[in-house]
Amino acid sequence: MHAVRPAVAVALLACAACSDPERERLKATTKASYDERTGRLKELTSDANGNGRIDTWTEMDGSRPVRSRIDRNEDGRLDRWEYYDAAGKLVKVGFSRRDDGKPDAWAEPGADGRISRVLVSSTGNEAKIDRWETFSAAAPDTLEAAEEDTNADGRADKWETFSGGQLQTAAFDENADGRPDRRLTYRAGTLVLIESEPDASGQFTRRVDVK
Repeated sequence: MHAVRPAVAVALLACAACSDPERERLKATTKASYDERTGRLKELTSDANGNGRIDTWTEMDGSRPVRSRIDRNEDGRLDRWEYYDAAGKLVKVGFSRRDDGKPDAWAEPGADGRISRVLVSSTGNEAKIDRWETFSAAAPDTLEAAEEDTNADGRADKWETFSGGQLQTAAFDENADGRPDRRLTYRAGTLVLIESEPDASGQFTRRVDVK
């Protein structure tokens, strides 16, 4: 998951150095739509992969990109959504884990442009996020931790940690008090320890080694 800049290609149409085929491709795929009342640019299409087909639709506020809708594999269904701030900087990327043409997860890039967090909605509703994934700053695309709301009460009740992309621990809140009541520890994908019965400080008092 890597951030990309908005596909705003109007200036390329005037490129005198472009070959005729390239100029024709840009002319065919870069289409501008304007607000009839204000005359401001409101949408711009483009061909991000250069194959001669429109695959990106960018909502514009004049010269400022607002949001891009992208069909990267050109199967007729959108699979990427890019959101920009008031300065035109990419601040969020939406994608579809179900590949159904609708966003159900949203990635937030960190200061260096790498994905730092992904918000997931099992219902595809951005207003009802129920899983929060944190990614490593040192190893791009490597999941470090996740929190999940499994009972739709608006609070996390499952916590996972990862190392090298592998699940290390999974903790569960089984009495809805906001704290883990049971924790499973894994080694190389195999369950090795079960902890439970936390005391008042949250420390587990019961340990069962799994052999």
